[in-house]
Amino acid sequence: MDPDTNDVIGYIVPVFRTSHEFARGLVEVQEEVKEEGVGHVAMRNLFSLETSSLETSSMETITVEKKSRKRHIRESADRLELSKKVEERAEFRKKQNSDNLTHPPEFIVRPRGQTVWEGKTVKLHCTVSGWPKPRIAWYKNNVVIDEKVHPDKYTAESNYNMHSLEIKSCDFLDTAQYRVSALNIKGESSSVATVVIKSMFFSSQIMFLRLFYGFCSEHGVTFETAIIDSFEVAFGREGETLSLGCTVIVYPTIKRYQPDVLWYRNGKALAESKWVHTHWSGEKATLTLVHLNKEDEGLYTLRVNTKSGFQSYSAYVFVRDEEVELEGVPVAPLDVRCHDANKDYVVVTWKQPAVEGSSSILGYFIDRCEVGHHHWAQCNDTPVKYARFPVTGLIEGRSYTFRVRAINRAGVSRPSRASDPVTAIDPHDRARHRAGPSAPFTGMIKFTEEDATVGVVPGEPTDLVVTEATKNYVVLAWTPPTQRGHEGVVYLVEKCVAGSECWQRANTGMPVKSPRFALFDLAEGKSYNFRVRCCNSAGMSVASSATGDITVGDVLDLPAAPGPAVATRNTDTSVVVSWGASKDVKHLVGYYISYSVAGSDVWTPANNKPVKGTRFVCHGLNPGDSCVFRVKAVNAAGYSHSSLESEAVVVKAAIGKTLHNWVYSIPGVPSGVHLMEAARDYMVLAWREPAVTGGADIRGYFVDYRTVKGGVGGQWHELNPKAVTCTSYKAENLKENSFYQFQVRAINMAGVSEASLPNVALECKEWTIAKPGAPHGLHVLEVRDSSLVLLWEPPTFDGRTPVNGFYVDIKEAITGEDWKGVHEKATKLKYMKVNGLIAGRSYVFRVRAQNLAGVGKTSGVLGPVLALTMPGTHEIILDVDDDGVISMIFECSEMAEGSEFIWSKNYKTLTDTSRLTIVTEGGKSRAIFNDPSLEDLGIFSCEVTNTVGVSASYTLTEAGLKRLLDISHDHKFPIIPFKTQMAMELLEKGRVRFWTQVEKFTAGCHVDYVFNDVIVENGEKYQMNFDKNSGIIEMFMDSLAVTDEGTFTFNLVDGKAKGSTSLVLIGEEFRELQKKSEFEHAEWIRRQGPHFVDYLGFQVTPECNVLLKATLSKKDAGVYEVKLKDARGKDKSMFNLTEAGTETPLLCSRTTYVTVKSTEHGIVLYSLITHHMEELQVGWQHKEAKISHSDRVQCGVTGEQLWLKVNEPTEKDKGKYTINICDGKDGVKRFCDLSGQDRARVVGGLPDVVTIQEGKSLNLTGNVWGDPAPEVTWMKNDRELVSDERYALKFEHGKFASITIAAVTTTDSGKYALLVKNKYGTEAGEFTVSVYIPEEEKKKE
Repeated sequence: MDPDTNDVIGYIVPVFRTSHEFARGLVEVQEEVKEEGVGHVAMRNLFSLETSSLETSSMETITVEKKSRKRHIRESADRLELSKKVEERAEFRKKQNSDNLTHPPEFIVRPRGQTVWEGKTVKLHCTVSGWPKPRIAWYKNNVVIDEKVHPDKYTAESNYNMHSLEIKSCDFLDTAQYRVSALNIKGESSSVATVVIKSMFFSSQIMFLRLFYGFCSEHGVTFETAIIDSFEVAFGREGETLSLGCTVIVYPTIKRYQPDVLWYRNGKALAESKWVHTHWSGEKATLTLVHLNKEDEGLYTLRVNTKSGFQSYSAYVFVRDEEVELEGVPVAPLDVRCHDANKDYVVVTWKQPAVEGSSSILGYFIDRCEVGHHHWAQCNDTPVKYARFPVTGLIEGRSYTFRVRAINRAGVSRPSRASDPVTAIDPHDRARHRAGPSAPFTGMIKFTEEDATVGVVPGEPTDLVVTEATKNYVVLAWTPPTQRGHEGVVYLVEKCVAGSECWQRANTGMPVKSPRFALFDLAEGKSYNFRVRCCNSAGMSVASSATGDITVGDVLDLPAAPGPAVATRNTDTSVVVSWGASKDVKHLVGYYISYSVAGSDVWTPANNKPVKGTRFVCHGLNPGDSCVFRVKAVNAAGYSHSSLESEAVVVKAAIGKTLHNWVYSIPGVPSGVHLMEAARDYMVLAWREPAVTGGADIRGYFVDYRTVKGGVGGQWHELNPKAVTCTSYKAENLKENSFYQFQVRAINMAGVSEASLPNVALECKEWTIAKPGAPHGLHVLEVRDSSLVLLWEPPTFDGRTPVNGFYVDIKEAITGEDWKGVHEKATKLKYMKVNGLIAGRSYVFRVRAQNLAGVGKTSGVLGPVLALTMPGTHEIILDVDDDGVISMIFECSEMAEGSEFIWSKNYKTLTDTSRLTIVTEGGKSRAIFNDPSLEDLGIFSCEVTNTVGVSASYTLTEAGLKRLLDISHDHKFPIIPFKTQMAMELLEKGRVRFWTQVEKFTAGCHVDYVFNDVIVENGEKYQMNFDKNSGIIEMFMDSLAVTDEGTFTFNLVDGKAKGSTSLVLIGEEFRELQKKSEFEHAEWIRRQGPHFVDYLGFQVTPECNVLLKATLSKKDAGVYEVKLKDARGKDKSMFNLTEAGTETPLLCSRTTYVTVKSTEHGIVLYSLITHHMEELQVGWQHKEAKISHSDRVQCGVTGEQLWLKVNEPTEKDKGKYTINICDGKDGVKRFCDLSGQDRARVVGGLPDVVTIQEGKSLNLTGNVWGDPAPEVTWMKNDRELVSDERYALKFEHGKFASITIAAVTTTDSGKYALLVKNKYGTEAGEFTVSVYIPEEEKKKE
């Protein structure tokens, strides 16, 4: 506990001490018990006659000291006098240093104990002061009295600040201790009075026992307390409600006796408030935290007090931040408090939050709200960096609450919890407000007499000092003058730049009534002098003494970074973190701890309320995660730099506990100690691993030796003080021709095994044999039903020539079975995969080495090994992620304590990280290829330590690598596929439609519409539409202008995937389209009114008559008049063209036969009509069935053309098509048979992208289809290619079109296309060729 702030230092359970003093009677010798405890709360003892609980400074154990009665009385009197002085001094300081008008309840008059006879009435009185007005409750032996339930027995009254309890018709059972409790928002106070009811039927001794021993007939009852069903470490979120509870059992059970149940947070007792509610049901103790805030985070303790002692239980409560409304903004500050309140001034402090957001906190805004109102006003226009701010401009006598908001580049945080109310009032006046009730409500009238000093000029202020100085503000404080009268004074603050005598008023717009003032808007880095004057109606005082040069700048420095964080495993969900304290830090607020899963770089706060000390338990972690931790310090100036990160620690229970039903023990005994090589002064030994590893990997071996003389062994000596990790050892400095014995012990994390059996005595002399010695270190990996991998180490003795190969022998582990060779030719490798095993059978193995002299000794026998795939066995999986990163993944579901993934290439442990990056998370390990190439070919294996042979391997071949690289390229550079490339068509009114259709896309696909490399937006000129149900993208233009000549492009972005399709309209093609569009638009306008279907013309008949004729539409019916006029005169003729006149022969009979036209997207069937009327009805049929409109099949009318479009025709689209034309009275049909017709298509064989090295040959073949056989054309960058010496173009069997480029160069890079065409359609298969130079690629790297 910090003595200044009462904050908890670290996460430490409070240690409470108990008092066991018990009254033994009125004797001259008494026992006084002394004790010490953190946050000790004195208990009220209902059973003892007289108790005392005094704190000592050093004794934790109970000390008994015998004293005489005379000495005890003298010391008691001294203590009473000292206690009285301490209480008076505390009351005086409380009144002088209080910071607000509200204050806890105080008993002015306490209730007095009474003794009466049975049948009488007892009335207890008390007077209580406090603001807000306290709430009064009466208790009998700690049980609340409800006068409404027993109105005939109790009457409670409260008038002004006087309270009373009347007990009517008292009987012997009313003998008890009566407690009155007064409670308001500032705290609680209580007083006890004893009521004794005398009875003629009971002796005074019985009455004494009933009074002081809780109605227990025994004198020495002892209570036993147990707390069960306790609450665990709890997690809540801001704004939620959290309840903590425990079941409390007190034995023996005494009627009407209840223990004291107290709750603490960080060692400080909790009182009832709007945020905290406690409940005691007699068995269940519950604490409810309403609307959690970060201030509620801490260590919560339940303490149950009885006369025999106490029991307590503690657990931590973590409060997480509420979700932010805008991503990246900081979370709310906490612990807002008010200090140094005066008439118009108060200092607001707070603590910085644990999370700053996406960027550092720029500062804080302070808001204030007047009590009784709901409007919050911002106190500062510019954010302040310090967590401390002086608020000025308050109105005297009014109460305020404050809150704080943090701001960074992303925005402003939520406000903090509001502070407790504080009243703007002179501190000297607070004592008078707290002294007691005043008129008119209490009946007290105070008279004051005006002092004769009114009209006197006040004296000068004194003791002017700078209490705070930052780069944002400077706070001045001074002592008011003693001579100032009773009318009140105001202060004038003046400043001047250091080195000058030009004084300026600093508070021109704001009168200062408090002896405190904050100056803002000072130039940072400059020095100033300050002084103060005092004035009233009589005049102005002389100026105070100047402060001297004060430089504007931050006085408080940021704290230094804490020492490196050290993380230690604790439980399956918690880790203990310790660190070094920040050095030379001033006004330390505490530390924030954060953690991150190794490799993620996402940091999460472990605590949201700063803690002091250098140790903290981080709870709520995910079991199995590998986490790193860091710590940063904080004071009012801000945050320190983070400490060095801890080493990664796996979130698991500490060593020595059972994890996943796995208990660690020392390993078994090694076996098979034998000689591998001998010389004059050394011997090489080998042995087999223990059959039982104890659940953990063998970390090494210790070898002992002794000399043997005459068959008698000497004393054992240690050969290697440091454990060797292999199963062989070279014993040096031996004596030639001496005999030795050796024994071996294994070691793991649990300890050292027993020693192995010693070998037979071996003579130290030089070997002269020509053949090699025996291989050693045999072990197996990747045991499966039908195979395993055997590994070994070469012999230490090569013979006369080096070892040039090995032979592996195998046999079943049954009696009588002969050894068989696994292979015929010797292998130079030190491993071999043995196949052909039978599941469920056991095998043994041995290895022999050979050199030029022959095959040497056999190794020790390995086995038996059971050929069986264990349940849960995983293999190595190849993976290519969305970024194209190639990796190998191996999982293990049987991870034990200390288990690690060991990756190897060709069964040699990987130490070079330039080719592979290993990332391990929990039970999964990933080996990532940094730059996949032919150098990475080989066998990759992974073994998990501290397991029973969990391992696997994968062989990476050249073909497999090429396949992975192709997949990686597709993932790195994904392309959005199109069903059809961009096309254009002319619609009615001369509108132009650009469209395409996408094959695969997601809901997040976005389209940019581009014209001549400029993105165009939806508006009057362009209308865009993207139908995500069908994948059709459209853009419409009402007309084409001269400036619309160019390239139209649709750019698609769907996550990482991209796609683009373009259409070029330039030159004659654009001008022809523009003319058609203008013509169609003009025709549509002409047809809106009366119009000629055929323009006026003439015809000469055989009789030489000239006929003028024109075709009119049906809507042109009416009376027409022709007038002729020239110089000779005029004439007119009228013609009645009514409905009857328009009944000409069937107009729709003037239609052409159906014509078929192929396009790059499909086929178009159309018929031309002489003139088209709105009354005309047109219908299309396929195989006598009506055709419905869809995205693939569309029909319509353009000008005088009736058309049907079929996109991407299939076999189902073959057959007879019919068009029905009807004008309401008559009709006509036209037919077209498409049986046996198939448009040209590219059906496959071509890639999207080809990447090839310069100098290589490129050969591509595309599969085409069409009936009749299509014409084939190859294009490069929209230019046709011809077959020559460089390009070999072939078309075989009407189905296969190929292109061959010999010795490609960088000029061959570009966009290629295979164009196929027949009379039913045209299609192009496009692909891109990229030629690279290896030397340039290496330079880029």
